[in-house]
Amino acid sequence: MNQDLKKTLWAAADKLRSSMDAAEYKHIVLGLIFLKYISDAFDERRVQLLAAFKDEAGDLHLPDAADHAGALEERDYYTMASVFWVPAPARWEAIRALAKQADIGVRIDAALEAIEADNPRLKGILDKRFGRTQLEPGKLGELVDLVATIGFAGGDGHGGQGGHRAKDLLGEVYEYFLGQFASAEGKKGGQFYTPASVVKVLVEVLAPHHGRVYDPCCGSGGMFVQSEKFIEAHGGKVEDISIYGQEANPTTWRLVAMNLAIRGFAADLGKEPADTFHRDQHPDLRADYVLANPPFNISDWGGERLAEDKRWMHGAPPSGNANYAWLQHILHHMSPRGQAGVVLANGSMSSNQNNEGTIRKAMVDADVVDVMVALPPQLFINTQIPACLWFLAKDKRGAAGGGKGRDRRGEVLFIDARKLGRMDTRVNRVFDDEDVARVATTVHRWRGDGEAGAGGPYADVPGFCRAVKLAEIAEHGHVLTPGRYVGAEAAEDDDEVFNEKMERLTALLAEQMAKGAELDTAIRQRLGAIGYAV
Repeated sequence: MNQDLKKTLWAAADKLRSSMDAAEYKHIVLGLIFLKYISDAFDERRVQLLAAFKDEAGDLHLPDAADHAGALEERDYYTMASVFWVPAPARWEAIRALAKQADIGVRIDAALEAIEADNPRLKGILDKRFGRTQLEPGKLGELVDLVATIGFAGGDGHGGQGGHRAKDLLGEVYEYFLGQFASAEGKKGGQFYTPASVVKVLVEVLAPHHGRVYDPCCGSGGMFVQSEKFIEAHGGKVEDISIYGQEANPTTWRLVAMNLAIRGFAADLGKEPADTFHRDQHPDLRADYVLANPPFNISDWGGERLAEDKRWMHGAPPSGNANYAWLQHILHHMSPRGQAGVVLANGSMSSNQNNEGTIRKAMVDADVVDVMVALPPQLFINTQIPACLWFLAKDKRGAAGGGKGRDRRGEVLFIDARKLGRMDTRVNRVFDDEDVARVATTVHRWRGDGEAGAGGPYADVPGFCRAVKLAEIAEHGHVLTPGRYVGAEAAEDDDEVFNEKMERLTALLAEQMAKGAELDTAIRQRLGAIGYAV
């Protein structure tokens, strides 16, 4: 979708919320977008069915035209194509026709209840809060009209081409709005939103082609969405992966369910929203890929009640910080050849508080740490805490263990990516595709797995990447900060003789100091002229 169109839609939607809190408004807007999508998908299937009923050579041909209207209202024709059944009162045009009514919020809630009743996969996940919204009178109707301008079927003038493209377009709007709401909500918004460029690094490095993909703190589902994009970009099928997630926040749990439903994912998000540590919804899961961005440095995670938990194979995490609880929970849920990519605060790489250093040493000695990546500042909307990426692997034998690539046991790859990225706004940095590719290609070359068209041999790059043996890591007290290992970037030689350069720079400094003195004198004179002596 055109970036300007997305910005226009957001600006219009944001204007409508007036004084309403972004955290509340988010669910109103995204709920309407979801309703618009499933209704559009339903209408598109309806058009396809009518054509199929008329096609004498097709399997669904109905010779009597009088039967067509009735057949178009048979639920099974829709569900057989993985399209949600939308009852007549819940269809978008019915909703839009009533947009100016004072009770439009109540009617939308009733529509969502009817959709849930007819689609077991959506049971309990649609956020029915429209009837009690605090929007000013008429604003909800205006919002319905705005969402109606986002067309997703062919020939709508907005780039829609039906089917898969329609899903992509709505997914783009949904993802863009999630990011904009994260910005509007600040810290609170960032709890459920991981920047897309960071997710892309995780996905490109792990390369989840097939198997079970798990996110123990899945937020709005960005890890799953990016995995889908990766698979399709590499010629695979989304059906080749099974998705498992867990989320504690009830409203965010509904949000991710809607986000995945938009994209046709059948995901297991657990029976209910629940705390991952205390009510693990997937106790028996052993995932092939784990992608996670846990909340940083949680101090009130209830660790004292889990001191003897079987997940702590490398030591009981301190009750005052959950970082190593997340890492070990993830390791526990990895299959024998599983891999994981985890976003954590920088402190996790070096902290020795309580027994964190002991746990980190045990993990390094167990050879489950594969790659460490230091990230640049300002990538995250919700926090200024410096962050890093941990990549874990249960089996680093490569082809020798039945997997791919070389045997990299006893070795860890360190990447210092702090100089990558560009400032997208005054306060927010992003990785471009080239930055993502540089990190991912470096990892794949080091692993020798041939992923992502990496090609070529791996080589250490001073100041950026270096492969390090476990013995050297032990010499550094098992600290895993990349900057400690990658060395300094080679300085460029400009061939200027030192003495000549020093004279030039000294002259330049003297010139700038003289100019500064002139400005200082001028300022004093002007202040004096208006009666302020300095």
